Amino acid sequence: MSGSTPPTPPAEAVGVEGCLLPGYKPFKPEDHGLLAGLEPDPAAGAGEAGDQASEFGQQPPGPRLGIGMDSCVIPLRHGGLSLVQTTDFFYPLVDDPYMMGRIACANVLSDLYAMGITECDNMLMLLSVSQKMNEKERERAMPLLMRGFRDAAEEGGTSVTGGQTVVNPWIIVGGVASVVCQPSEFIMPDGAVPGDVLVLTKPLGTQVAVNAHQWLDQPERWNKIKLVVSKEEVKEAYQEAMFSMATLNRTAAGLMHKFQAHAGTDVTGFGLLGHANNLAAQQRSEVSFVIHNLPIIAKMAAISKACGNLFNLIQGTSAETSGGLLVCLPREQAAKFCSEMKSQGSGFGGQGAAGGAWIIGIVEKGDRRARIIDKPRIIEVPPRGSPAANQDNSTPSPAPSPNVS
Repeated sequence: MSGSTPPTPPAEAVGVEGCLLPGYKPFKPEDHGLLAGLEPDPAAGAGEAGDQASEFGQQPPGPRLGIGMDSCVIPLRHGGLSLVQTTDFFYPLVDDPYMMGRIACANVLSDLYAMGITECDNMLMLLSVSQKMNEKERERAMPLLMRGFRDAAEEGGTSVTGGQTVVNPWIIVGGVASVVCQPSEFIMPDGAVPGDVLVLTKPLGTQVAVNAHQWLDQPERWNKIKLVVSKEEVKEAYQEAMFSMATLNRTAAGLMHKFQAHAGTDVTGFGLLGHANNLAAQQRSEVSFVIHNLPIIAKMAAISKACGNLFNLIQGTSAETSGGLLVCLPREQAAKFCSEMKSQGSGFGGQGAAGGAWIIGIVEKGDRRARIIDKPRIIEVPPRGSPAANQDNSTPSPAPSPNVS
């Protein structure tokens, strides 16, 4: 660090805690685009904020999970309880401040939901305001962003009681989620056994959708994909990605208990294969995950292919933000889980064909690694509100088959 003095933050940003700013204004159409140009290129991928548990001193008995998975589980000194806590933050990736706040909150809570936890005792919000924003832009965008975060927290049955706001070269948004649990309230992510089935609860392709939407105004990039997708399809996919990312994984967390899930994680910055590998490495049994099916927002696989190796969506390493849960379920329970996810699903923005879950692979004996087969089946998931989605919702769908071969 040099000895230079950092810029003085604006008075209204100093000491602001969480969502406690008064004077929220209703969202208006002209507020779209307030965050455009203030984030790094999403093609660089989303970062993962590491969850850490202190190893100092004598530890109380009980299950413990520290660095490496979604949340830390710390046994407390009182009555067999455990503290489950997580933190996450990232740069904005959509241009709607309110939706970006919802996405950030859903992304933080998802780490609890990945362990089957459906309740959260408290949330803090972390927010950095960009130096590039003038006072008028700050006054419009930041309250909307915080309002979205607060609304999603309330949807999750919790509230934001504080946090920290700073000034930074870039906007950064995230938070901390904490809950004190009985052992029966969470599912440790280490119980997968051969014969289990892998289920994914949101479609892939959010990073591709966000980038393609930005490319509508960049002719040199748009020319690479215009032969495989229309501008209307890109706009529909972007809306679907935004609604999907803003949808809480709380329903799936509850169903993990009902259908005896053995392990779970959420799919975010490391992509499907990265998180599947992390989960496989955590297992007590010598197992491997084999992924056969890839549910992807419609047309995003074609865009990814047209861009060469930029996204690696089919290879499973394309970053997702606030993605679905990847759950290991007993084979006899997987189809029921998927069916109930579809019947209960009413994600943010309304129920559409994107609501539900998909059986994507199997658990077999192995070396605690995950892989995607050479030619996986691509399941095109139509955006909600599209003609294909409306047609899908007008007719009953059979329960997914556990046969993933």
